[in-house]
Amino acid sequence: MEGSQIANIVGTGAALCSMTSFAPQILKIWRERDASSVSLRMYVVTVTGFSLWIAYGVLIKSWPVTGANTVCLIMSATILALKWRFSRHAGEARQV
Repeated sequence: MEGSQIANIVGTGAALCSMTSFAPQILKIWRERDASSVSLRMYVVTVTGFSLWIAYGVLIKSWPVTGANTVCLIMSATILALKWRFSRHAGEARQV
């Protein structure tokens, strides 16, 4: 196996791990309707980081970098949106 094949295998594995790592958190938040344990600052930084990786991928014309980070951006932004949504609902419940 040559170096570029190994690099593609490693890159594919890394992309799949990164993309799937957000799924358990999304499912947990959705099922429990609670995102209080999610760090807002951490996910703001994560979303910003993935946005920058996408820009980098576009600039160097690397569609694997762009594609994988787009999926990660969507998933981490989903967590951020759920954090906002369920935090709002929790605040409304406390005011009643």
